[in-house]
Amino acid sequence: MGRTRALLGTGIGSVLLAACTTDPPPGAVEAPEPGEPTRTVTTDDTGEVTGSAPPPWVTRSGPSAPPTPAAPAAEPRTSYVSIPALGLREVPVQRYRGRPDDAPGTAIQDTGVMASPRGPGGGVGPGEVGNFLVTGHRTSHGAPLAQLPALADGARVEVRSGDRVLVYRVTATRETSFRSPASLRAQAAPVPGRPGVRPTEAMLTLSTCATPEDHAAGNYWSDEFGNPEHRIDKIAVLVRERPA
Repeated sequence: MGRTRALLGTGIGSVLLAACTTDPPPGAVEAPEPGEPTRTVTTDDTGEVTGSAPPPWVTRSGPSAPPTPAAPAAEPRTSYVSIPALGLREVPVQRYRGRPDDAPGTAIQDTGVMASPRGPGGGVGPGEVGNFLVTGHRTSHGAPLAQLPALADGARVEVRSGDRVLVYRVTATRETSFRSPASLRAQAAPVPGRPGVRPTEAMLTLSTCATPEDHAAGNYWSDEFGNPEHRIDKIAVLVRERPA
């Protein structure tokens, strides 16, 4: 089952005094405010402030460094997918380390939820630049993606992850063959369907089995986990984000 879309100095300045006329000598102790602990501030041979955090009377001049970006919030283990056009609302998606539809992924789907692989052969998390891969059953175990083949281009897919909702728009449909290593690489590529291309946006691949279509064509092949040969993948791109 498969589907994708992609979206995705410091300078040493001189030490100035804000409220004094002379530099504090090395080892000087700032007079604390009432109830404030004493803080010791020293300077090295360059005049740089060392020791504990500089007190209020110390400021720095010179070129300002770009702000250090805040670390992204840790991705929760479970996100939730809603597809209004299919009447799908808040279906859990559990992340795991592996590849689409491998043993751990299939085991997760067999509980009636959807799965999203990470690591080599997997994808990125919700809203990240690259390919956020989500797989789900179509004909069994609750069949959350039973109607996925009918999802049209332009349809909205919402992913709630932690305190934010990521809104994707479907842009394409592709087929994956689990009997073709090249097809599997294309499915899991950072830009869905385009191995070797560097991603520049956050994309989503929703993937489910093509069991009815395979059986209608007389193709009853399946792997050791019961997955049929073909997957139907819907690719979407991130268009906006809002608070949950």
